[in-house]
Amino acid sequence: MQAMLLAAGRGERMGVLTDECPKPLLSVGGRSLLEWHLRSLARAGFRDVVINLAWKGAMIPATFGTGENFGLQIRYSDEGAEALETAGGIRQALPLLGREPFLVVNGDVWCDFDFARLPKLDEQALAALMLVSNPSHHPQGDFVLQSIQGAAVGNITDEVTDESAGTSAALETAKRHTYAGIGVFRPEFFAAVPPGRVPLAPWLHRAAALGRLRGFLYHGNWVDVGTPERLRALDERLAAGAVG
Repeated sequence: MQAMLLAAGRGERMGVLTDECPKPLLSVGGRSLLEWHLRSLARAGFRDVVINLAWKGAMIPATFGTGENFGLQIRYSDEGAEALETAGGIRQALPLLGREPFLVVNGDVWCDFDFARLPKLDEQALAALMLVSNPSHHPQGDFVLQSIQGAAVGNITDEVTDESAGTSAALETAKRHTYAGIGVFRPEFFAAVPPGRVPLAPWLHRAAALGRLRGFLYHGNWVDVGTPERLRALDERLAAGAVG
């Protein structure tokens, strides 16, 4: 399986920290966010990685080159001066990603998930998303995960249904959870996505409405590094050995 790391956005909420640096090159625990991901992918057995570029994009290949220092082959999808947003950026990179399902990871999250444990997509699924408990800055969540007895992967919907909330065993999944910015996608997911700047969220909800979106819950360490305060807090936890 190939992987794509999303690294094109500027990260406006980071203020001056990203004036001269792409957000995924910001450092926590002595490594950039991208380096944490690259090391995790290599440990999990990935070898081919695509990284998209836009804001200060030349700094990323200048830092990681072709990936040989990590045992990886890195290729780059340059979006020019303005990022194409998530769906648009992935659509543009499809020629580099092949015809099989591929992993997508937001470059501005940090987690200790073992990518070797990614679920396989069933025949009808267009994608499977990692979901996490709602962080304080996103209490409303994104999706409901329908519990499937004996299965780690369930069906994702937009609303709680009788199927998702009908038993006590389903209580944990009968509420909204947050999309972690990590998922496995079939190229077909993006077949109808037009070229240009296109956000991902509407296409996720479309797949959910079609019954073709899956999900799994992750209870380990995960941080959306979206503000200087969260970046600093994660850096302090990593320095103290509290995570990782």
